[in-house]
Amino acid sequence: MKIEAFRALVRKDLVLYFSNRRALVMSIAAPIVIAAFFGAIFGDGQNKPTRIPIALADRDASALSRALVASIGADPAFRVEQLDERAAIERARQGKVRAAIVLPPGFAAQLPGALMGGGAKPVVAVHYDPSQATATPLVQGLLTKHVMEVLGESLRASGDVPMSAFSLPFTTRAVESVASGEVPYNGYSHAFAGMGVQFILFMGIEVGVGVLLARRLGLWKRLRAAPLSRSLLLGSHIASGAITALVLLAIIYAAAMAIFHVRIDGSVVGFVAIAIAFALLTSSFGLLIAAIGKTPEATRGLAIFATLIMVMLGGAWVPSFVFPQWLQT
Repeated sequence: MKIEAFRALVRKDLVLYFSNRRALVMSIAAPIVIAAFFGAIFGDGQNKPTRIPIALADRDASALSRALVASIGADPAFRVEQLDERAAIERARQGKVRAAIVLPPGFAAQLPGALMGGGAKPVVAVHYDPSQATATPLVQGLLTKHVMEVLGESLRASGDVPMSAFSLPFTTRAVESVASGEVPYNGYSHAFAGMGVQFILFMGIEVGVGVLLARRLGLWKRLRAAPLSRSLLLGSHIASGAITALVLLAIIYAAAMAIFHVRIDGSVVGFVAIAIAFALLTSSFGLLIAAIGKTPEATRGLAIFATLIMVMLGGAWVPSFVFPQWLQT
């Protein structure tokens, strides 16, 4: 008797789960799409390498520095913008490029002596976007590769110095390009922004699911029977969800500021405006997904899937420079 009851209960759970087609589809589609996303990012060894956008300012303007600029520009790992120093640094500060390389005056003249350890080493400034700092070592490594190749070709052509027993002929100076100038970048600011957005969007899912549950329990019909318009009912859900999102965001950032010294660099009014817009998005996003999902189970799966995709595309999980080129575009 107990075995039959056990089988009946198991059968009931399976029938309920597999009869909800939307929820079932999302349970299967979500891991497939997300796995495909990460597979596209990290590749299978046959994809073309993702090109890192950098800016390059040549203050030396020598034959060797021009050859170096050409060599870096031909590297499939880079997408190079040749700019003056101020414009290059500004591009890095705005996050438009991952780094801005500035070749100093006298760069080519100092290299041969520095190569053999008999002269001062020129210093190449690498201004980088601190939110994408993981790209900086790669940029510095490839820069070293191109400098040694171009310098080696120049010395072999002139026959001046044999390429043996040498030291690295230059040094790099990594400089954070941040909006506040002298204030160093706080890595917690990126983490709190990304994770705050992700989990508040998860909260927004419950706004839509709540409407569907109310409809399933018959509460929606009772509310509609009252002298209340549909826009008033939906508007109240959006308003309450937006207020909740704002409160959560305020608490998250209060903790970030109090404990991890995160602060707003720039317009406070602009930050508040973005927070309000995001709160409204969160609340209306939940209702939109509910309209598509139609059932609480399918809506929750669809909303989680959509949220994870948006957060990944926003660069909260992995730096965007590792995205395939088409995805960066």
